[in-house]
Amino acid sequence: MDFIVVQFLNGVASASSLFLVASGLTVIFGVTRVVNFAHGSFYMLGAYMAYTLTSQLPRGSLGFWGGVIGAALVIGLVGALLEFVLLRRLYRAPELFQLLATFGVVLVVQDLTLWTWGPEDLLASRPLSLRGAVDVMGRSVPVYDLVLIAVGPVVLAALHLLFHKTRWGTLVRAATQDREMVEALGVEQSRLFTAVFFLGSLLAGLGGALQLPREAASLNMDLAQITEAFVVVVVGGMGSILGAYLAALLIAILQAFGIAIFPKITLVLMFLVMAVVLAVRPYGLLGRPQAVARVGGSSLAVALRPAGSWSKTAAAVVVAVLALSPLVLGDYSMTVLTEVTILALFAASLHFLMGPGGVVSFGHAAYFGVGSYAVAMAIKYSGLPMLVAVVGSPVAAGMLGVAVGWFCVRLSGVYLAMLTLAVAQIVWSTAIQWDGLTGGDNGLLGIWPDDWARGRWVFYLVILTISAGGILLLRRAIFAPFGYALRAARDAPLRAEASGINPGIVQWAAFVLSSALAGVAGGLFALAKGGVFPTYVAIGRSIDALLMVLLGGVATVTGPLVGTAVFVALQDELSRFTNVWRFILGCVIILMVLAFPEGVVGFAARWRRDPDA
Repeated sequence: MDFIVVQFLNGVASASSLFLVASGLTVIFGVTRVVNFAHGSFYMLGAYMAYTLTSQLPRGSLGFWGGVIGAALVIGLVGALLEFVLLRRLYRAPELFQLLATFGVVLVVQDLTLWTWGPEDLLASRPLSLRGAVDVMGRSVPVYDLVLIAVGPVVLAALHLLFHKTRWGTLVRAATQDREMVEALGVEQSRLFTAVFFLGSLLAGLGGALQLPREAASLNMDLAQITEAFVVVVVGGMGSILGAYLAALLIAILQAFGIAIFPKITLVLMFLVMAVVLAVRPYGLLGRPQAVARVGGSSLAVALRPAGSWSKTAAAVVVAVLALSPLVLGDYSMTVLTEVTILALFAASLHFLMGPGGVVSFGHAAYFGVGSYAVAMAIKYSGLPMLVAVVGSPVAAGMLGVAVGWFCVRLSGVYLAMLTLAVAQIVWSTAIQWDGLTGGDNGLLGIWPDDWARGRWVFYLVILTISAGGILLLRRAIFAPFGYALRAARDAPLRAEASGINPGIVQWAAFVLSSALAGVAGGLFALAKGGVFPTYVAIGRSIDALLMVLLGGVATVTGPLVGTAVFVALQDELSRFTNVWRFILGCVIILMVLAFPEGVVGFAARWRRDPDA
C-alpha cells in the first residue's frame, strides 16, 4: 500500500509541470488555431532562464521563487513577441504553414540556446526550505514534490477564475468557439491573440522553471516536452483546461506506475492511452468539435491539372539526366543524390495523403520505418534476395496502414494528426525495446544490395527506377477517377456522399496506398545505408517529410519532389560548412513561409500566371 501511495504522489507531482505546459498549449490553440510547435521551446527556455535568474538572485526561497516567476514572465514576453513579429502574419494561412513556421522557430531557438548557455546540462539547486523529504507511510517523499502537487490545482483554479469571472476570459472563451463572430462584434483580435500567446507562453515557461530542480535543463527537452504536451491536450480535449489537467494526471500517474512495474512499456504508454481515448472519444475526454473558420481557408482545394506535353517532356529529360548523373558525379554527390531520390518517394507518398487526400499525418515515419525493418529482417534472418525483400516492404507497411487508416479516417484535424503520431511513437518504442528482433538502439547492420547490384551505377539505377515508378503511380492515381473521388471527399464530403462516393472508404484506400509506398522508400533507404535504426521511425523523420512537402508546395504535384531536393541540399550544405546550420535552416524556413507559404513550386506557378503578384 505504501508503494502505491508514493508512486501516486510522484505521478501527481509530474502531472503539475506537464499540465502547465499543456494548458498554455490548449489556450493558444483554442483561440488562435495555431499548432504551435515552438511551445516546447518556451518550456526549455523557461528552464534555462530560471537557472540564470536563480543563480544571480540571493539564495533562499525568495530568490528561488523570484527566479521562477521572473523566468515565466520573460518567456511570456518572448511568446508575445513571437506572435507580434511572425505568427500575426500567418493567421489567414492554413494550419500546416503555421506549423512549418513554428518548427523553424524551434531550430532557431535551439542554436540560440546553445550559444547562450552552452551544451552542458544545467541543474538548479533547491532552497533549504524545499530540501529534504516527508515520511509517508514509511517512505520518503521530497518536499519539493509536495509543492508541485499543490501548484497544479492552484493554477487550475486561477485559470478557471480568469476565464469565467473576467471580461477578458469571456472573450477568450468566445473566441475559442467562434473567433470570427468575436471580431464581427468589434473585439480587436490582434490584441486578444497577443495576450493569449503571452499567457500560454508564460505557463510553458513556468512549467520549465518549476521542473528545473527535478530535471536538468538540456537542449533536447523541447521536442520531448512538446510531444507529451500534445498528447495531454489531445487526450483532454483541445481547448479544455480541465481536460488538460485530468489528462496530465492520468498519463503521469500511469507512467509513474509503469516505470516501477513495466519499465519497457513506459516509452509507449502515453501514446497507447491517446490511441485508446481517440478511438472511443474522437474529441478527447472533455473536448468538443472545433468551429470551422469562416475565413482563411485551405490552399489544398486547388484545381490540379494533368501534365501537358511540355511538362511530360521536361520530366523525361530530368529522369534521363538523373540516370546519366553517375558519369559526372563523385561518390559523395552520388550518395546524396541517391538519398534525395529515395526521400522524394517518401515525400510524394505523404503528399498524396495530405494534398489530394486532405489527411494530415504527423507520424508518416511509421510506415517508412516498418518498410526499412521488413527489408532488413528479410535479408538478415531469411537471406532473401534484395528485390524479393523490397517487395515485402510495401506489404508490411500497407498492412499497418490498413489497421491505422481504419481509425484515422474517423477523425479530423489535430486529433487525426496526433493519432498518426501515436502510432509512429508506438512503432519507434517497439523498435528500441524489442532488441532481440530489431537490434534495439544498435539496429540491424550488414543490409547490403546483392552482388549484381553493388556497382555504383547499377544500384543507383535500381533505386531511380523503383522511386520513379512509385512517384508515377501516385501521379496516375491523382488524375484517375479514384483521385477525383479522393479530392471530392476532401473538399465536400457531404456532396461526395450524396453522389455515391463513400469518403471514408476512399480516404482509407489512399491511406493504405500512401503507407505502402512510404514502406518502399524505407526499404530502399535501408539498402542504401547498409542498415536500419530506430531513428528511421523517430518523430524527426516524420517532421522531415512534412518539411519536404510544405517547402515544395502541398497544393502542387511536383512540390514534394522539389521540396525534397531543397531540404536535403540545405541541410547537407549547411551541416558541412557551419555549426549553426539549425539557426540558418530555421531562418530560411521562416522566410520562405512568409514570402511564399504556398511553397517553392506553388510560388513559381503563381508568379508564372501573374508576374506582378
